[in-house]
Amino acid sequence: MTTVPEAGPLRDERPALRRCVAGDLDEFADAYWGSRALLSHAPDLPAPYDDLFSLDAVDELLSRRGLRTPFLRIAKNGSVVGDSQFTGPAGAGAEIADQVRDDKVAALFAGGHTVVLQALHRTWPALVDFSTQLAADAGHPVQINAYITPAESQGFAAHYDVHDVFVLQVAGEKHWTVHEPVYVDPLRNQPWTDHARAVEKAARENGPVVDEVLRPGDALYVPRGFLHSAKALGGVSAHLTVGLHTMTRYLLVQELAALAADQASLRTALPLGFDPGDPEQLKQLLPEVIELFTQQLQTTTPDALAERLRRRTWSSNRPAPLAPLAHAAAISSLAIGTTVRLRPGLRCRLIPGDPLVLELPDRTITFPPNTTAAVQQLTSGADCKVGELPALDEPDQLVLVRRLLTEAVLVTDTR
Repeated sequence: MTTVPEAGPLRDERPALRRCVAGDLDEFADAYWGSRALLSHAPDLPAPYDDLFSLDAVDELLSRRGLRTPFLRIAKNGSVVGDSQFTGPAGAGAEIADQVRDDKVAALFAGGHTVVLQALHRTWPALVDFSTQLAADAGHPVQINAYITPAESQGFAAHYDVHDVFVLQVAGEKHWTVHEPVYVDPLRNQPWTDHARAVEKAARENGPVVDEVLRPGDALYVPRGFLHSAKALGGVSAHLTVGLHTMTRYLLVQELAALAADQASLRTALPLGFDPGDPEQLKQLLPEVIELFTQQLQTTTPDALAERLRRRTWSSNRPAPLAPLAHAAAISSLAIGTTVRLRPGLRCRLIPGDPLVLELPDRTITFPPNTTAAVQQLTSGADCKVGELPALDEPDQLVLVRRLLTEAVLVTDTR
């Protein structure tokens, strides 16, 4: 049984990650991340999870929010129910055919089916905020699902995920069993079904690394590839599955290979009549291609690779929600003394020069070089007051801040 590392000086930093892991976060990063399961008990964590989600929230989503597929799955003993068994049109003015039918969900749940609410990081406000913060804390994209299981029921048999998971127990009790991987560090295109027989055999014959009951407020970290299954005990159980879409070294390999498209010699056509499935024909070409690709790898700069990785990864998680009407009103009422800050969760990079360039996930914005000190301060993440920005007079500060508000880079202080 893994013990919880002792708490260290980072207790008040990375607040979302702190709610998932007891003990020292640096030790978690060094000794557990990607390699070992970890159970954290409620008394060792800052707070239970009822501020994030609850059984009442489940009922509200299923009955009052006009939920549609694929935001809901229903399963029993590993078999997923067809959407038509719990969806239908929603009556006058809402004839969309795939809206969730609360009465059908109720019948299925009463019959022992597990309800899976998907993408709660997009649909439930507290989890939208939590996922934004956790993505910033962990540096990896985050998704959140909820699993609601009737008493003495199991939704899915032993399997592994292709992303790391924090299980946050919200209500009831669930018995979790976790086993070592049969396939280490699977990528997103390497699902557990590729190794179904090995998974079944390992879950049946190998000793578990975790065999524990999770109670409300407990958290379990399961690295990708680790086999796991769970069964609800005496009552309805609900837990959040917080998935971290782990960026891997293979991601760098993929983007390095993509950069090879810039080399003309690697874009030349293969010979007329070439059979790519013939090893003998490949034998004639492979040494030259390997040599050219090696030359490309050796000349690739970190800046070139980082540019591609920014385009690919920065949009994986949305920044904090922006209320359009309130934000438009804030732009209109901007004045000296207004406090602004970088929009939480927004990834950006400032490149000094003439012009000054601000790189965002989907675009770049340019500014005159005399705004450098002010833009650096505005994008630092700290609160900034219009009228106190460096190197610009008040009218120019208003112009700069208004533009950054309009571009949704900044938000006003609404606390």
